[in-house]
Amino acid sequence: MTTLDTVVVGAGHAGLAVSRLLTDAGRDHVVLDRGRVGERWRTERWDSLHLLTPAWMTRLPGGGYTGPDPDGYLSSGQFVGLLERYASSFGAPVVSGATVLSVTAGDSTARRYRIVTTAGTWHARHVVVATGPHGTPNVPEGVAGAEVLTSHRYRNPDRLAPGGVLVVGASASGLQIADELNRSGRDVTLAVGRHTRVPRRYRGMDLFWWLDVTGRLARTVDEVPDPAAARRETSLQLVGRNDPDRAAPDLDLAGLHARGVRLTGRLASVTGGRARFGSELTATVAAADRAMDRLLDSFDRFVERTGLAGEVWSQPRPRPVEVPAGPAELDLRAEGIGTVLLATGYRPDHSWLRLPVLDADGSIRQRRGATPAEGLYVVGQRFQHRRDSGYIDGARHDARAVVEHLHAGSSRHRPSVAEPAA
Repeated sequence: MTTLDTVVVGAGHAGLAVSRLLTDAGRDHVVLDRGRVGERWRTERWDSLHLLTPAWMTRLPGGGYTGPDPDGYLSSGQFVGLLERYASSFGAPVVSGATVLSVTAGDSTARRYRIVTTAGTWHARHVVVATGPHGTPNVPEGVAGAEVLTSHRYRNPDRLAPGGVLVVGASASGLQIADELNRSGRDVTLAVGRHTRVPRRYRGMDLFWWLDVTGRLARTVDEVPDPAAARRETSLQLVGRNDPDRAAPDLDLAGLHARGVRLTGRLASVTGGRARFGSELTATVAAADRAMDRLLDSFDRFVERTGLAGEVWSQPRPRPVEVPAGPAELDLRAEGIGTVLLATGYRPDHSWLRLPVLDADGSIRQRRGATPAEGLYVVGQRFQHRRDSGYIDGARHDARAVVEHLHAGSSRHRPSVAEPAA
């Protein structure tokens, strides 16, 4: 049994950002991870994956990307290497192979938590949960009797069962996987639910440049009318490709459909070898196009307001996606579909956190990273405080807020257990 000031759970970018700031503040701590530094990026990503954000947006406290191509997109392997170098740069006290089994309230007199892991037990006054927004893959209700693979288990087309593939989900992961499978010669059907369509580049600049300079990434949860809805926003329909001319066509539903990918509405159920789909495909696609146009309108207004018209291109808008209604039902065997691949996101899983801080959906109640339990913090959640909180680049802001609060030792602004998250 080891007693120390702080235990950080998770050795990804968020946990390491906290560790760097704790080190700078002279706080005794340890970083626990079930695997190695960046474990999810090593074992739960497909082989060809690159970050959606350009390399210049890989900024961490006291470190980050310093390579020759800040506008490129790091592969998952390159990002793991960056995290390893970052951890080594300040001697991050990472304990690998330490799966956390439970976090409970310990000695109330000493105000310490008890953290039980497969590698031993720690007692600490502070615990920072930095396991990220990815918990357990979200498997839609009604999916039964089919060979199902979730996106975090997908590696490449060659490792799938023979036959066609039904990909479920049209956000970043689903779109990229459907594209890769189609290019490999597979027959692909893509079930399309709610999604966020955006261009990779607009008027000559990367989408994230626009989101950054217009202040959208810095927008806080206090500035949105519905924080819960904001945290449920779908991921951007993007791909990070290192094309030399930076002018490759956008990866979108129209392009996939033109290359032979069959589009359907939202998957309703898979039973008895038959997949059934909703009838809202046309409306869903049209809603995504309208939302994209509103976003691009805001960029154009920013250009006019700031006098940048002579600095950026005059570029036509992406054309609206026109798709047929799609089938209402498919017989998987008759269609030769051997795999149903789910790219439907994740749901929170903090079952090991045995403290009264979880909402009904399993998410951690918090404000600026401070939970209702004194000394328990969280970093790296979607829209934790800023819109970019769930991105690699944004975790640094929440990490700093948490470490400053922890270091000050103040609980004056801690919400009560019953107070909803903000």
